[in-house]
Amino acid sequence: MTTPPPIRAPKPMPLSGEEVVAGTDATVVDFWRFALSNLRMNNARGYLAEFLVAKAVGSTGLRIEWDPYDVLAPDGTTIEVKTSAYLQAWDQYKLSTIQFTGLRSRIWTTEGGLTPTPTYNADVYVFAIQTARTHEEYNPLLASQWRFHVLPKRTVEDLGQDSIGLATLERLAGPSIAYEELHDEIKSTQAHESNRTNTTEIYSKILPQRHAPTQSTRVIHHNDD
Repeated sequence: MTTPPPIRAPKPMPLSGEEVVAGTDATVVDFWRFALSNLRMNNARGYLAEFLVAKAVGSTGLRIEWDPYDVLAPDGTTIEVKTSAYLQAWDQYKLSTIQFTGLRSRIWTTEGGLTPTPTYNADVYVFAIQTARTHEEYNPLLASQWRFHVLPKRTVEDLGQDSIGLATLERLAGPSIAYEELHDEIKSTQAHESNRTNTTEIYSKILPQRHAPTQSTRVIHHNDD
């Protein structure tokens, strides 16, 4: 039985916000205002952090919900963005503990659906913390209120965990950095990881040769065959 071709979704196009919601007196801006005015919400805070990272690296693409990563940098680096905050959109008795979850995930493809095993899917992981500790000072649109940690995929993968806390993150990534440092930190992290990968590949080719049989021994084995 022949599988029918998939129904291909169109590429998303940027909206200006002035588009009219037909049959109403509203525009897309009204919808955005309705749905995303509270940037303390977990999902909205995540979108905002992804936007900040995209701006930092110069990415101009739109957010794609089902991509295996959050941001694609112009140089091809794939970036996963995780966010956490001390304050939430609901009432609290105490400040939230900084924790980042969902480090690995299953990948969706049209042909195969979801992969059976969660994996670590980005080259670089950016952990964004909204640092305000009172609602009076909380301003999610103030870049200086955000602090960031950056880790390469290999380091996150070596943890073998779905989540990471602040203490472990600081031990692995060092002190947090400001938004204006984020672009260079992502670039250097990816460059260091690429160099490390290249070095590993070179040594994997050299080391077997060091332990290989001598030419005369190989000839004898060949003749024995």
